Amino acid sequence: MPVPYQKSNIEKHFYTIGEVAEMFGVNTSLIRFWEKNFDNIKPQKNKKGNRLFTPEVIEEIRMVHYLVKERGMTLKGAQQKIKGNRSDTVHEHEVVTQLKSIREMLVEIKNEL
Repeated sequence: MPVPYQKSNIEKHFYTIGEVAEMFGVNTSLIRFWEKNFDNIKPQKNKKGNRLFTPEVIEEIRMVHYLVKERGMTLKGAQQKIKGNRSDTVHEHEVVTQLKSIREMLVEIKNEL
């Protein structure tokens, strides 16, 4: 019996600015704004000048999004936090992400009861 087509989970090497903006639920203009204001966000550009974001750059954007959108920090504060306490900031973000996933799992369990 033939196996139905299954979408594979292939991770892309490059993402467009539209895809990145959609990941974070923001406008493309905000991604470009963060690119100008944060040294660690440097996407590659193709011959046409289109931005191509690697998974590493997306992680940098994730950090900025967490600090600015979720924690409510100013751009200046987020820049200082990333430059000064990068490892602490990464660890804090990972802990918050894990706690959110645990919360989602608990809410699912509660709804099933």
